[in-house]
Amino acid sequence: MNRDERFYAFIVSKTSRSRSYVRRFSIHKRWVKASALVVTLLFCAAAYGVYGLTREAVHLRIEEENNRLRLENERQRRQLQKLENRVDAIEDASRRLSEMSGVSAEEGQEEEGTSPHGAGGPALDPASVERLESRAARLEAGLLMYEAALRERARVPSIWPVDGESTDSFGFRSNPFGGDGAEFHSGQDIAAPRGAPVLAAADGRVVQAGWQNGYGQTVVIDHGNGLTTRYGHLSKIEVAAGQELRRGDQLGQVGSTGRSTGPHLHYEVRVGEMPVSPRRYLPAR
Repeated sequence: MNRDERFYAFIVSKTSRSRSYVRRFSIHKRWVKASALVVTLLFCAAAYGVYGLTREAVHLRIEEENNRLRLENERQRRQLQKLENRVDAIEDASRRLSEMSGVSAEEGQEEEGTSPHGAGGPALDPASVERLESRAARLEAGLLMYEAALRERARVPSIWPVDGESTDSFGFRSNPFGGDGAEFHSGQDIAAPRGAPVLAAADGRVVQAGWQNGYGQTVVIDHGNGLTTRYGHLSKIEVAAGQELRRGDQLGQVGSTGRSTGPHLHYEVRVGEMPVSPRRYLPAR
């Protein structure tokens, strides 16, 4: 007896109250198996597609996160580079101010490591960039104020204009050319060999360079705020009117021109054209 390889399905349909009929349908097992296989393949394909889409979404999300991190790292790198440039500028300004103030800055001591290999570099938390930038800005502001103060200080006479021996001081003195009576001496005389270099006592601009009655060959420097210095009896003038000088620049040579008894420098300090004692500005030897 042959085995029945078919499946049967019976559907009863009633068309009216008095009549009814039964219709039989049969499906072969191979078609059921084939349909189940097709459905299984379709399900596997759909599941693989969903899995692939999920993996693609995860990959895209990871790629997007990596791009965001790269952009953030690049932004932090630019910030750190900018901060490093500002720190370098602050260090340069500090060295410049040290030179202006005459104070030598000590070299910073680097921290020594324990690694047997060459390694190192600054350890910087990216979260502290904003704090470092704020601190750098405060340092820059402080340096600018300090630099401005030093510039003002550089315009105050504070060095001996020539290396020599102090002779007649500011104030009344006896007539150096003999005779009775006394005369008012408006500066400080400094005896020095003829040709000795004469230096500017502070930063300023030359407003006069030439002959002046009584002073002979003379240089006058304006330091601002009504403060001027005068260098008389020079044998040679080495600057011109309008020239900017820095403290310590050579402006001429010692001589004995004008009303003078011998080689020396007549050095004056004036405030608003009123002579004052240079001793107030000259440092102790």
